[in-house]
Amino acid sequence: SLQALVAHIPGLKVAMPSSAYEAKGLMKTAIRDNNPVVIFEDKLMYQDKAPVPEEEYLIPFGEANVKREGSDITLIATSSMVQVAEKAAAILSNEGIEAEVIDPRTIVPLDEATLIKSVKKTSRAIVIDEGHQSYGVTSEIASRLNEKAFYHLDTPVVRMGAMDVPIPFSPALEDITVPTPDRVVEMARKLCSGEMIHAA
Repeated sequence: SLQALVAHIPGLKVAMPSSAYEAKGLMKTAIRDNNPVVIFEDKLMYQDKAPVPEEEYLIPFGEANVKREGSDITLIATSSMVQVAEKAAAILSNEGIEAEVIDPRTIVPLDEATLIKSVKKTSRAIVIDEGHQSYGVTSEIASRLNEKAFYHLDTPVVRMGAMDVPIPFSPALEDITVPTPDRVVEMARKLCSGEMIHAA
């Protein structure tokens, strides 16, 4: 997961599609862009298949996609973690917690306005990315939310990324190192119950 490394280089645009539809739309936008663009395809989605429109369409850079409306907590997720966030949101909904799920689509440029608007509404946020948690995409997004929506937050923004260890070869062990719907649900419960405030 090299997205944080590439996003750190000024002048590069970085897209992270979360579905086949997004992949086609972002790729077509990248081709038409006069600047260098890096698109990260997530290996966790290589087996996914989905229909895409045959007709021409473009997905603008810097426009996040609100995948699910919610009022209790914001889940900001990139690439394959969008599916993790959506599954977590469905579980939380059954428990009476309505999560808003947002896919930034591009991390450079980043649609700060949409993310901040959501966090101001929900007062809580979890940022989820498959990359290693330290010094990563989650850190950057969480930092911007803390800077620009601080007085609207009931709890600190929480980051969820891969464990800071080399990713194991074993699929069973690999699953332990990256965020899962169950772990996102567990963290969301803590944030919504106020448990994280008392733990700080």
